[in-house]
Amino acid sequence: MTEQHRVAVVTGASRGAGKGIAEALGATGATVYVTGRTVEEGAAPLPGTVAATAEAVTAAGGKGIAVACDHSDDAQVEALFARVAQEQGHLDILVNNATYVHDALVQTGPFWEKPLSLTEIWDVGMRSHYVSTYYAAPLLLKSQGGLVVNTSSFGGRIYMHGPAYGAGKAAADKMAHDMAVDFKPYNVAVVSIWMGLLLTERTRRVFEAEPDKYADLAGTAEHPQFTGRVIDALARDPQRMAKSGRVLIGAELGEEYGVSDIDGKQPPSHRAFFGPPTEFGDAVVE
Repeated sequence: MTEQHRVAVVTGASRGAGKGIAEALGATGATVYVTGRTVEEGAAPLPGTVAATAEAVTAAGGKGIAVACDHSDDAQVEALFARVAQEQGHLDILVNNATYVHDALVQTGPFWEKPLSLTEIWDVGMRSHYVSTYYAAPLLLKSQGGLVVNTSSFGGRIYMHGPAYGAGKAAADKMAHDMAVDFKPYNVAVVSIWMGLLLTERTRRVFEAEPDKYADLAGTAEHPQFTGRVIDALARDPQRMAKSGRVLIGAELGEEYGVSDIDGKQPPSHRAFFGPPTEFGDAVVE
């Protein structure tokens, strides 16, 4: 497989982390299928559409293919991978990024004072990662060395935004570990990557509203493309299987692989403040 023939799917890529990851993979010459629900600008509170992301992927040097997909609908997800199978015949990289983000997520207070609908992150996030990987598996097995990445955060280890968010991220991390066991005989690696604070459309809006208040915090943030660069480096690592099943900190992977952010900076790891990644046991009970 050459990089020009690399095929990737990035879910939840209308904007935010997914868009940046897709663009970075496009810069390697990859064909990148980008999914999302937003097909018309203005239909969502934040800017971005799947078509715009696909165009950005192509502009970066790859081939972007937009696929409107609601990841709460299993039939649409199945159709997505059936299309990839028909058009490409294999899949090299799957990035499970689609996640339901409720407007009330960052509200303070106990969980019982927040909307019960915050639990939808268990559907589009936890469950949708499983469903996408389920339908992608036959295509990943046809790759010369597939890679599955669940985008995650330190919220899988610490209290962050409450128990609905934390449970969803912890589940995504554990899912990567367990899927790695099943994929190991087929040379397909599965990891969960903890991203730092991202300069997405959502966070930029907050920073711009109160620039003085968030100046220091903004200085530590990562561009969404950084995670895509890290994923590219991991996919090319001949020893990537040694990392399979693990939870990894994106900033630390970047330092290990010599990958910088698009502004040339090296994003900091937040291990010292939030703690190390979750570690799972080696025992396998079938």
